[in-house]
Amino acid sequence: MNHTHPPLDFAYPLPYGARVRDGGVHFTVFSRSATGMRLLLYADVHAQEPCEVIQLDPATDRWGDVWSVFVPGLAAGQLYHVQADGPFDPSVGQRFDSQARLVDPYAEALAGDFQANADGIIRPPRCVVVDDHFDWGGDRHLRRPLADTVIYELHVAGFTKSATSEVSSPGTYLGLIEKIPYLQSLGITAVELMPVHEFPILDWNGFPPERFNYWGYDPLAFFSPHRGYAGSDEPGAQVREFKQLVRELHKAGIEVILDVVFNHTCEGNELGPTLSFKGLENRIYYMLENGGDSYRNYSGCGNTINGNHPVVREMIFHCLRHWVLNYHVDGFRFDLASILSRNRQGELIPNPPMVEVIAEDPLLADTKVIAEAWDAAGGYQVGTFATMRWAEWNGRYRDDARRYWRGDSGVTGALATRLAGSSDLYQTSGRSPYHSINFITSHDGFPLNDLVSYSHKHNEANNEGNRDGENNNYSSNYGIEGPADDPEIQTLRLWQIKNFLATMLLSQGVPMITAGDECRRTQGGNNNAWCQDNDTSWFDWRLVKENAELVRFLSMLTALRKAEPTLRQRTFLTGEPRTGDELADVSWYGPNGESATWGSLRSCLTCVLAAAVSNGESGAQAADSRYSTAIRTPHQGAEEKTTKVPHDVMILTNAGTKDQAFHVPSIVESDRWRVVINTAAEAPADILQVPKTSGQQRTVDNEAIDRAPVAKFPLTVPARSLICLMARPE
Repeated sequence: MNHTHPPLDFAYPLPYGARVRDGGVHFTVFSRSATGMRLLLYADVHAQEPCEVIQLDPATDRWGDVWSVFVPGLAAGQLYHVQADGPFDPSVGQRFDSQARLVDPYAEALAGDFQANADGIIRPPRCVVVDDHFDWGGDRHLRRPLADTVIYELHVAGFTKSATSEVSSPGTYLGLIEKIPYLQSLGITAVELMPVHEFPILDWNGFPPERFNYWGYDPLAFFSPHRGYAGSDEPGAQVREFKQLVRELHKAGIEVILDVVFNHTCEGNELGPTLSFKGLENRIYYMLENGGDSYRNYSGCGNTINGNHPVVREMIFHCLRHWVLNYHVDGFRFDLASILSRNRQGELIPNPPMVEVIAEDPLLADTKVIAEAWDAAGGYQVGTFATMRWAEWNGRYRDDARRYWRGDSGVTGALATRLAGSSDLYQTSGRSPYHSINFITSHDGFPLNDLVSYSHKHNEANNEGNRDGENNNYSSNYGIEGPADDPEIQTLRLWQIKNFLATMLLSQGVPMITAGDECRRTQGGNNNAWCQDNDTSWFDWRLVKENAELVRFLSMLTALRKAEPTLRQRTFLTGEPRTGDELADVSWYGPNGESATWGSLRSCLTCVLAAAVSNGESGAQAADSRYSTAIRTPHQGAEEKTTKVPHDVMILTNAGTKDQAFHVPSIVESDRWRVVINTAAEAPADILQVPKTSGQQRTVDNEAIDRAPVAKFPLTVPARSLICLMARPE
């Protein structure tokens, strides 16, 4: 109902959203085509009707296309919606609904949930006026060089939602804080959080949906942390709790990268509800077709955000700054990022404005920006997404590594290219090896245990007749589909898991590990568990103990990588000797010790890496540090440049089904090589033994490597295994 309110004060048109000012709150919303605008205020999250409705006056409360009003007497915690009058004409893309209660696109928090709408009016979660004050305790971005980063992708709720997590607040930001010591023990340097912006929990009628979008790739409010991950149900508590999570991760030396979904929203297509953007300026916020009555669907989710329209571009730009400045996040992974490369007609274009704005913005200069360089409509830009400082999920790395270790023919040369940093993809655009985010698995697809246990997907529980999910997984069950009691199959699967992890951590570029791969988390063959908010997706903490040796194997891999700048080079390898050195920065050989003849190599490969000159940047990088995100002052746990002597590294891989004798290349001496990794050896001989320090992590020094076993050549590399050796430079 309408109430008389004290006289409204003069309001400036910016910034957007709801901002606490002296004595009240300033509300600002964009709409070009609206003929009227109202502010709906609520007394509490359960109230179905507003306690007050404020009508904005176009003569005094509108500046161009911006509606703005200052309401005295309000404070942080106030709940609200906006409501807009305007034309409803789908034939030209107009979908105003004067009864629709709308989520402010710039809302910083939501409270409550969808309520039953017997009267036909959808009541979405209420927007919350937020006070951004928080005691950060001096926290700043860690600014760790991208080349020194090890990413761990996880789901905030799923990481602790299982009763096996034994945390006090399972499935929440606070629960994740309790598991920070475990993250430290793994040696990872950054968590990549699956979407934490707001997405629906209940359906539009206020009931649990038939299939809950567990992954969270269904945005409702881009500026708001997800209320479902808060331990408290107090409106706005998620803001405080997420800031606590970031602060505590930073104290532990772990950066925070957000998976952001600027490609679609939960409003869906022309049959979907009007919740926010549709009811404010549908034909600006979305890509439309057929004159405007339907939606282009490059996301596979019903609609596509119009990311290269200036107004939408500004919103995304402000949103990224919001998460960086107000939440101290360290970077972003852009879901289906190729959509950001499409113009307003949906065409992929070179140098798209949105992509360039993100790379060039001075306030985002310390952040990591990572593209999933494809979309759901055939756009595939791995290696060509952008230039400058954009990194990419390297889907080619995933596929080539999977095919090599599965034993496919003709991919040994491709594996070599991936080990060396994928110069074929990134060098010509002026980027560096660390712009390749190397991964074997991610949330989307099989976890690592299932990759070596299933030859086919098993998604029946998704209720789509097993039609959903990727069919081409490059996986193998090695004789039995699913769990196997056969000791030989069990051993082979473990070796393959170690092969994948070792390959990834030994490759130039940035490794990304999927949470649970280190302890053989399984989804029972489901490779599309987006709707499985249950044990299928949750982290089973019993597996950490059951597979303690594999967990140790990964923690030692990260420690070796951290200790060896040879594995984290800033520039592409050339295959040429360094000045005054006999050994090239990288050289390739067959198992006979002779230089590789790529056409004849089948399943075996020797890679020799000359010790890196230093852990610092090259001269070229120093001159171009604006785009590297690697030349920053270390801060709060970021790694200082190493003083350890880097080692020469030799990697021997045998993806064949028979043991293979490897001869040492004549260019290197045979008696100085120490075996630091042998994926076929029984633990603990499978990897260098170094105890944990008091700080939870393992530290590798020169003496630890010098104590490793000396290799005796010719060295037999068992079938389907990898051996890594290190030696001090001659």
